[in-house]
Amino acid sequence: MEAPKTIEHQIGEVHDSLRFGLDAKRGDIIGSHPLESVFLSVEKNQEDMKRITLANAYGAAFPVQMGIERQMLSRFQRPPGPIPSSMLGLEALTGSLEDFGFEDYLNDPRESETFRPVDMHSGMEVRLGMSKGPACKSFM
Repeated sequence: MEAPKTIEHQIGEVHDSLRFGLDAKRGDIIGSHPLESVFLSVEKNQEDMKRITLANAYGAAFPVQMGIERQMLSRFQRPPGPIPSSMLGLEALTGSLEDFGFEDYLNDPRESETFRPVDMHSGMEVRLGMSKGPACKSFM
């Protein structure tokens, strides 16, 4: 049995350079900021504690039902285009309507001068899994 004559190099996923520009792998190599990872872990711990508390108070089926509702509401989105999805139902279910995020006191990133609107066709290709990469160049 002979060894293959060529060695396949699969360093990463395929990147569409013509559509999305040159691929910058720095963001993939360097992790998120340490405070961001702590914030995300605290959110996850709070969510787990809330699920346990609801299971103790209302029974084991109630958190399961809330998880199913969360999955249904997270899938409901508008097609990519000029009007973004607000995900109001999901925010109401999770209680994040009361949160005060950076977009409440700073500008919304979609209103910046460098933001380019999403091309509907490439956005749908990314959503349906027909192509890889960000839906818009301004998300890179």
